[in-house]
Amino acid sequence: MSSLLEGTPDKRMALVTGRAYPELADQVAACLGTKVLETTAYDFANGEMYVRFTEPVRGADIFVLQCHSGLINKWIMEQLIMIDALKRASARTITVVAPFMGYSRQDKKHQGREPITARLIYDLFRTAGADRIMTVDLHAAQEQGFFDAPVDHLTATPVLIDYVRNHMPLENTTVVSPDAGRIKVSERWAAKLGGVPLAFIHKTRDTTRPNHAVAHGIIGDVLDRDCVVVDDMIDTAGTICEAVRALREAGARSVTLVATHGLLSGPAVERLSKCGAKEIVLMDTVPIPEEKRLPNMTVLSVAPLLAAGIRSVFEEGSVQTLLEGLPDDMRPRNIYA
Repeated sequence: MSSLLEGTPDKRMALVTGRAYPELADQVAACLGTKVLETTAYDFANGEMYVRFTEPVRGADIFVLQCHSGLINKWIMEQLIMIDALKRASARTITVVAPFMGYSRQDKKHQGREPITARLIYDLFRTAGADRIMTVDLHAAQEQGFFDAPVDHLTATPVLIDYVRNHMPLENTTVVSPDAGRIKVSERWAAKLGGVPLAFIHKTRDTTRPNHAVAHGIIGDVLDRDCVVVDDMIDTAGTICEAVRALREAGARSVTLVATHGLLSGPAVERLSKCGAKEIVLMDTVPIPEEKRLPNMTVLSVAPLLAAGIRSVFEEGSVQTLLEGLPDDMRPRNIYA
């Protein structure tokens, strides 16, 4: 099996990956019917990184997949080095594939003398030589404007909704937004699930303390309801566990947590294990090792979604159609990661 996919007319595509989460790249390649192009990558004694591609990429459309998790600064730097190597090797186009975009929470200034680090990351990718960015469920959709070239903003919502629809009775379900900023997303969820009721949690966040928020009240009826809390990420889980507590105190019958990015940093796993959630549903946009998986945790694969997005870009098709769900040939893929 070749690492280069032949296209028409006279187009070639290759998928390359860094060392953050190569297993995901292998799954994406399998969905595309190809394999990951072999890369030589290692660290020097002082921490500097070296990258070289083992096959010619001249004239090819290259997709550079890297997960921004764990040693996030190292993996972003490695992706930048890979982009530079591809540019100097005369790749035709270079697309950054970042299932979770690092620093996406720092998209605006809350106080004076703060950086807008999300913009900095996009500028770095552009300067390195990236022609396009593909990512999943940005913290704020307007971040697409930070990159002066196409951004394919995929969403895991159809995959997650399919799972919830097929694994929960919906006649007693309420979709809950964990804060006012996620209302639009939660409205789409409620509509896609057949017009189920919607509620949201009023909370305040201390911008001087990371990962800290306090729930003050719930707007909407959650008494004796099966609540589905929808968020973009779970990091230290302090905010989401506070939401579970508030819903329980308001009389919710059960609480299911759904998020695209399971960062699960620091005390997250311990907090989730004690919060009382019925089920926790995540995508594997970042690696979730076995030691972080709980008995009530379900991890769904993002590989079919990424593969469909990559194929659409390579074939110059519409990525917009993926907002409604996966293509028919990607649906039979194993949904679990």
